[in-house]
Amino acid sequence: MTSMDKLVYKFSEGSRDMKPFLGGKGANLAEMTKIGLPVPPGFTVSTDACNEYFKNNGILTEQLREQIFTALSEIENATNKKFGDPSNPLLVSVRSGAVISMPGMMDTVLNLGLNDETVQGLARQTSNDRFAYDSYRRFIQMFSDVVMGIGNYMFENEMSRLKEEYQVTEDTQLNSQALQDLITRYKQVYNRETGEEFPQDPKDQLIMAVKAVFNSWNNQRAKVYREIHNISHELGTAVNVQTMVFGNMGNDSGTGVAFTRNPSTGEKNIYGEFLLNAQGEDVVAGIRTPKAIKDLEDEFPEVYNQFLEVSQLLENHYCDMQDIEFTVENKKLYLLQTRNGKRTAAAAVKIAVDMVEEGVISKETALQRVEPEQIAHLLHPQIDPDQDFEMLTSGLPASPGAATGNVVFDANEAEELKNIGKNVILARPETTPDDIHGIVAAEGILTSRGGMTSHAAVVARGMGIPAVCGCDEISIDLENERMIINGQNINKGELISIDGGSGKVISGAVKLTDPGLNEESQKLLDWAENIKQLGVRANADTPSDAAKAREFGAKGIGLCRTEHMFMGSERLPKVQEMIISESESQRKEALDKLVPYQEQDFYEILKIMDGYPTTVRLLDPPLHEFLPDREKLEQELNNLSKDEIDEEALEEKKQLLDKVKALEESNPMLGFRGCRLGLIYPEIYNMQVEALVKATKKLLAEGYSPQPEIMVPLVGHETEMELLKDSIHEIIDLHVEAPEEKEIFHVGTMIELPRACMTADEIANHVQFFSFGTNDLTQTTLGYSRDDAEGKFLAHYMQNDIIPENPFMILDQAGVGELVKIAVEKSKQVNPDLTRGICGEHGGDPDSIKFFHKIGLHYVSCSPFRVPVARLAAAQSVLNSE
Repeated sequence: MTSMDKLVYKFSEGSRDMKPFLGGKGANLAEMTKIGLPVPPGFTVSTDACNEYFKNNGILTEQLREQIFTALSEIENATNKKFGDPSNPLLVSVRSGAVISMPGMMDTVLNLGLNDETVQGLARQTSNDRFAYDSYRRFIQMFSDVVMGIGNYMFENEMSRLKEEYQVTEDTQLNSQALQDLITRYKQVYNRETGEEFPQDPKDQLIMAVKAVFNSWNNQRAKVYREIHNISHELGTAVNVQTMVFGNMGNDSGTGVAFTRNPSTGEKNIYGEFLLNAQGEDVVAGIRTPKAIKDLEDEFPEVYNQFLEVSQLLENHYCDMQDIEFTVENKKLYLLQTRNGKRTAAAAVKIAVDMVEEGVISKETALQRVEPEQIAHLLHPQIDPDQDFEMLTSGLPASPGAATGNVVFDANEAEELKNIGKNVILARPETTPDDIHGIVAAEGILTSRGGMTSHAAVVARGMGIPAVCGCDEISIDLENERMIINGQNINKGELISIDGGSGKVISGAVKLTDPGLNEESQKLLDWAENIKQLGVRANADTPSDAAKAREFGAKGIGLCRTEHMFMGSERLPKVQEMIISESESQRKEALDKLVPYQEQDFYEILKIMDGYPTTVRLLDPPLHEFLPDREKLEQELNNLSKDEIDEEALEEKKQLLDKVKALEESNPMLGFRGCRLGLIYPEIYNMQVEALVKATKKLLAEGYSPQPEIMVPLVGHETEMELLKDSIHEIIDLHVEAPEEKEIFHVGTMIELPRACMTADEIANHVQFFSFGTNDLTQTTLGYSRDDAEGKFLAHYMQNDIIPENPFMILDQAGVGELVKIAVEKSKQVNPDLTRGICGEHGGDPDSIKFFHKIGLHYVSCSPFRVPVARLAAAQSVLNSE
């Protein structure tokens, strides 16, 4: 048989290096067998066999069947038992084993090989009738559920009825006769639901179970798990067939699961549970309360000491924390599985750092052991896992962290309550820029519509506010200030909690644990700093954002959006005054009132980022975004007319409404915004540059080292940039005399249009830096409106594999990424000293960061709470490219 034809491997034939073929469980069972640990004999049906099974439309080939039965006969030889032999039966477990661990997502069948005859042989062999019949009833229930899809509850109902008849409360109190009665009832359930008798041929049982485990690769929970964890749907699962060992043979037996370190905290101590007289699934099912693993020492001291030795051996062998499943049969230890243990973000960091300090792994390995997203989890409040709560519904986990507060449905009310010290959750059908003050005031955001890159999600992530979006089971009744969840009314003011990391919406308050980068996290990120080549800056619009970014290790600000500075309650009226001005002189007069505000904002941010570049984007959004909603304004005007308020107030409202109408656009995203505003109304950009220059001069006089960068948005033509650059330098020259101070100011542009990418060599002649605005570049390249795409078709596109992932979350490398690459290469040819960075949402996405590293960008910029994520991802990009 050639290696290509081989689909089944004995444990003694494999190793951990064969994980792609044997799956994680099979490879590790083979490895433990290889190093001489007590592993029950078995074999693995490979992932190749699984994929072949699906290609053959769910048919196991004769070649595969033959290899399975050949491997089975070798188990028989190794154990001196016979499959289907009533006098000396071999029983096996059939378990899934994916290449990448997916705990609990796929299926298992235990005690396979039992039938009406072999159960009697097992009873004689073990001198334990009760154990034998208990094993058989478990097998019927598990086989019926996993292989035939018969609901577990049907068997649990029969169990409950039987316990009532026998007047017992625990399963373990049922005697042998009672269990035989139960087996009869279980087989009746099977017959009723399938129209067939329960299969008595063990070989038929085995083939049916192998097919069922293959099929479980495509069950709904497995698919969802893979989507959440970005695991390919093409990998398939292996199937492990292993000799049964029994933890339910009596009080000299048991079963358990243990970790070599605490998976919650990372502390170096054995952590786990075991059950006496039980099978493995009992620990997971929670039917009985297990004991702490330390108590195993009292029950079986020799086994406990052996387990400690084995645990340390496995951790040293794999150089990682292990999750070990074991069974004790008549005081003899058997290992059923080892794998790298799943762990919390805090534990992942601590284990990685501790193992470096213990000399087990290198710093480089430690950096690759922690997922960048795990760092994000450390920065947001978490729900204390040691508590019970009532879940109301769930939505999309849009912004990590947990929050508790009184639910409100209006942004103004959220702000008012915040001002008097109340914690609130702002619930809206969806949020808009008008809600920004309420979002800032809220502990968390909840929306019934919108996706992972909706307004609520993007703003919340940028501000580090937990958010759950797209909860389609929630109906929000704004008029009556309530929301309805599956028929339950939640009124304004009621306490709710949300978990933006999982998407859970919870009734009442929950206990939260404090966030923060601990000592181990700081150490890990320091190691990353020494390896990464990409700079990491932050998108920050306020001094508090800038301070948080610097705390998290940002080396500058890659995007400071000046429009957010205009939204304050004192400033907005002055902005509106400027917008409705009829002449340039009136506009200039209104803008002069804004200079002190902008100057103070710039001063504070530049001061916090002293010594690092701070990129200030000049006004970008269309002016109508600063004006009231048209319908709302018309209603106010109508009310004023009825109340006969003074003519002056009425005239002001009319003037404002006329301006709103005049500024309305069919497609504002592609309309009168960005540099187009600066060219038509140069006084707006002039005011902003003047404020920045004054703030910089003040800091220089105080002995600081500000590094301001002025960024012009939405440039698509070389001439636009040339004209605005000249205008910017005129303002700088007007206020700055010393040549060395003039050189401090760098001028660049945001590349966010396909034409700008294709003519990057022309634009590069006029600037000192490029910053790729990948949010708008994605919209303009794909022709997607982000909000409409999220709400209307993106989910369908991803579910049906039209596109692989959300292009607003993970960069579309083939399209948008190719444009960025072209712009980089073209600009290098004419301006090799040009600094090139990226400031879209993608600047905090690890997959996108890998691409930006590869094409030679100098830095990425992301929200403050994504800075540690980007730092680690940037280091991993270097390590993975070596």
